[in-house]
Amino acid sequence: MHAWLNLIELLVKSGILIGGLMTAAAYLVLVERRVAAWVQDRRGPNRVGIPLTKIRLFGLGQPIADGVKFLAKEEFTPAHVDKLLYFAAPIAMFVSALAVFAVVPFGSVDLGIEGLAPIALVVAPRVDVAILYIFAVSSIAVYGVVLGGWASNNKYSLLGGMRSGAQLISYEIPVGLGILGIILASGSLRLETIVLRQAESGVWNVLVQPLGFVVFVVASFAEAERLPFDLSECEQELVGGYHTEYSGMKLMLYLVAEFIHMVTAAFLIVILYFGGWHLWGATGSQEVVGWPVALLRIVILLAKVAAVILFFMIARWSWPRFRFDQLMGIAWKVMLPWGMVNVVVVAAWGQYGERIAVALEVSGPAAMAIVGLGTLVVSWLVVTVFDPTTSQPRWRRQPGPTSRHGEEATSR
Repeated sequence: MHAWLNLIELLVKSGILIGGLMTAAAYLVLVERRVAAWVQDRRGPNRVGIPLTKIRLFGLGQPIADGVKFLAKEEFTPAHVDKLLYFAAPIAMFVSALAVFAVVPFGSVDLGIEGLAPIALVVAPRVDVAILYIFAVSSIAVYGVVLGGWASNNKYSLLGGMRSGAQLISYEIPVGLGILGIILASGSLRLETIVLRQAESGVWNVLVQPLGFVVFVVASFAEAERLPFDLSECEQELVGGYHTEYSGMKLMLYLVAEFIHMVTAAFLIVILYFGGWHLWGATGSQEVVGWPVALLRIVILLAKVAAVILFFMIARWSWPRFRFDQLMGIAWKVMLPWGMVNVVVVAAWGQYGERIAVALEVSGPAAMAIVGLGTLVVSWLVVTVFDPTTSQPRWRRQPGPTSRHGEEATSR
């Protein structure tokens, strides 16, 4: 009987999670199109409403229309592709995008029923290596990208897949370094424990590790393949990159998986750096709570995630795309050293932090916040001094054109 209850609980959680993710992905696309219209001072989707009526509902029927369009498209498969890998690539990327959420915690609730244990609001509770699981599963997306370009048997798709794979692999290292500082500070690989540590101390990690936060956010943009790091698709230059030969439902699997990767990045940013479901004076610091507080924690977590997703969207429509050499340069010349500096500082603070706080006559979190902010400022200054190309515009760092007599021409 106990095994059947566990199975039913698992199925219910999985159904709610998958249904919520798919619905959220569809309507977040609508939100992004409205945000793009707002940034560009134009109208977004606002006409599609209830079918067979003139009721528009502010365009809320647009995701349904887009879904029906994908379902109605012809399932065309080019004759020159490797069919096995061609079909497996989008499936691998889609499955990896969904599987990550198995360990994303929404809290834990005590139903108050005698003999019934508290319910963990996560599909796979008490996973002691949750962060390693996320790394392992999300890395499958690289195979989906590279296989899609290879299986298309198209030189442009192959080039798009290769440079996208290089981008994803390169930025996995800064992502890992950004997370490693959190692991050192919390002493655990469990996401639930990381949130509880922030709730118990009342200090979010973004306040004490701002350098690690910057590294993780920038690397998350690149891992989610969002502008200004969408070199994998680059529609204006490559038509579609690695999924140029895909259409219909296969293309939709790719597009939905890319969007869910952004949602995953937003959840991880909130859980690792913004306290997860914690909010001062509202959610408490206990691991197991009753229904009212549990629902409040879910609302707070989703509100934080929505704010981060909105930042992703505004950034996409506000910043120009980097060149590929700039993209890789940021990963290896800036993000990688910054991530290593953050790890060293956090490790040193764990060893000598209490002595420094006592010497400064301030609390431990306040002293760590001062050290973290100072580390961020010093790292930024070092990069701008030793590599001026990262901070100076091109016209200031390149010599001007010369005349016939060898003298530098100056603009009037």
